[in-house]
Amino acid sequence: MRDLCIPLPGIFEGKQADVIVTIDNRKIEYHFRVESFAWDNNDFQKSKKKGEIEMTPERIKRLKKTISEYDKNWELVQIFNPGLNSKFIKVLYRKKN
Repeated sequence: MRDLCIPLPGIFEGKQADVIVTIDNRKIEYHFRVESFAWDNNDFQKSKKKGEIEMTPERIKRLKKTISEYDKNWELVQIFNPGLNSKFIKVLYRKKN
């Protein structure tokens, strides 16, 4: 088993969670961080004709750029699905060992 799902309530933007896992008396420490990135595109606010579908490619390009420029000591774990009309998208990172 490579991954383990542990519910961690209360991890908010910019906060870090430290998890210590013990396997056969060997302790492994993991660090997780949740970040929020802009998901609402102000450029599209000017044009009410564009809907969610038209905005998505620009949002994805911006998110991809933001992730590629993120601190290289952290690896991407998960991108959470933003809700309808969300202004931000949450991303989970794990610190590289």
